[in-house]
Amino acid sequence: MARVTGIGGVFLRARDPKSLTEWYATHLGIKPTTYGVSFIWSECAEPEGAGKGMTAWSLFPVDTKYFGPGTQQMMVNYRVDDLDALLDQLRAADVEIDPKREDYDYGRFAWIVDPEGNRVELWQPLSG
Repeated sequence: MARVTGIGGVFLRARDPKSLTEWYATHLGIKPTTYGVSFIWSECAEPEGAGKGMTAWSLFPVDTKYFGPGTQQMMVNYRVDDLDALLDQLRAADVEIDPKREDYDYGRFAWIVDPEGNRVELWQPLSG
């Protein structure tokens, strides 16, 4: 049977795509080419057995507060290599940071808000 094998892309609406693209490049290091950004999974870039990437896909109830207080229809989760250092950089750049943190056996989480009010989830997987 044919089936989905992973997430092929994430697409966001933006009032000012050029400005928002620059913000993501400056603050999260997501630098696009003409057609967007391609992330290379770690199992492709690392030696055999060095690690695997994971993309989660979940549905939430229409009245969820997980995406923040607005009417945001989706939220992107970005894997990061050093959550504390990134949050320090974002704080220094006056990026809105949710004070809430969550720690699980599979990683650490934090949330920020981009200039257009989109809540963004940051996840540092735990090496194991």
